[in-house]
Amino acid sequence: MESFDLDADGTDRRVVTVWGWIVKRNRIWRDLLWLALVGVAGSWNLIAVCQGQVSDAAPAGVVVADQTVAAPIVIAHRGASGYVPEHTTEAAVLAHSMGADYIEQDVVLSKDGIPVVLHDLTLNEVSDVAQVFPERVREDGRWYVMDLTLEELRRLNLTERRSENRAWKQAGTRFPLELGRFRIATLAEHLELIAGLNKSLGRTAGVYVEVKDPARHRAAGLDSSAEILKVLTAAGYDSAAAPVFMQCFDQAEVRRLRMELKCRLPLIWLTAKMPDEAVVREVSGFCDGLGVTLNLVVSSVTAAGRPVITSLVETAHRHGLQVHAWTLRADALPEGVKEVDLLLEWLTVDGGVDGIFSDQPDVVVGWRNRRLAEDGKGNPFRLLNAGDKQLEAAGDSAVKTPSQPAKSQN
Repeated sequence: MESFDLDADGTDRRVVTVWGWIVKRNRIWRDLLWLALVGVAGSWNLIAVCQGQVSDAAPAGVVVADQTVAAPIVIAHRGASGYVPEHTTEAAVLAHSMGADYIEQDVVLSKDGIPVVLHDLTLNEVSDVAQVFPERVREDGRWYVMDLTLEELRRLNLTERRSENRAWKQAGTRFPLELGRFRIATLAEHLELIAGLNKSLGRTAGVYVEVKDPARHRAAGLDSSAEILKVLTAAGYDSAAAPVFMQCFDQAEVRRLRMELKCRLPLIWLTAKMPDEAVVREVSGFCDGLGVTLNLVVSSVTAAGRPVITSLVETAHRHGLQVHAWTLRADALPEGVKEVDLLLEWLTVDGGVDGIFSDQPDVVVGWRNRRLAEDGKGNPFRLLNAGDKQLEAAGDSAVKTPSQPAKSQN
């Protein structure tokens, strides 16, 4: 992907996707536009090749990329968490071996300010903390990561998540509870492990780091974003060209990462609520993509078995933002979806997402490879919302409008 930074003084600029959206159906005009844009870019001499949608100057620059020839990235959700306990080094190794393009690390800080890879601020559901440190429980009945030093956290054993009332738990396909010996690892250790695997296996898997609840960390005197950036920089993830994304649910923190902390890495704002176009336009000024629930893209299934595709991806692409959807679980498909391959088709070919988080990354990688091979005439993925095609196929009941999803677990 190529990035053209049109504002050399580094002030706030609009991220606008122009390639593919304007001319995706007309090769001649596409070639002409490409030549024109190269000429314009040359006059500024500010071309930068990058993995994400940002230039090295913060905030982002104008994006010129043919999204119709890209295939969606596969992001291993908390590692290969559908097979082994989430966020363990074992889950990261398995995800890498399955061909995931990116491996996710949710990050919280220990009492002594060390970034560790865990999804929750608390330890109740994924560890034996109640047995090891019974006296460290708070009045709310929870044990907090930020109450224990790294040395203390290393004494804990991790387990498959104990959460009840989750469809994938009832399916009985996950790693058995309380079985095995799994340890908490630091972000630095995960990055070192993935770097080693990239070398030994001869393929590059990127990292996808989430800043968890930065406000709660600040209240405890900890700056999670700053500490995470230090670790990423030390590991070589220090430019827009690096195979990395940073994500956060806190919109203000995403803005802070770009504006105050001068983060050059591709930034993703996570949301489980449908943003209107005004919000999309606003966040496009300081981030590079949206991370959204599956049903913000495919809101429902009609009686005829067709997907109802929202306008979110189309809107996001119009403002230069990628869209990564979470979380696809092969053992817990959304209501009305009978086959995982069908959902993948709806999300990517019909819905236009640029990436998918999955507990079973091998399922998505396998489907993507088969889909590319079966097409035979070029890339089947149309990463700009296909619009009228879905309406014609689904009939009047599939109206492309934003919809508010039920609460979803990432």
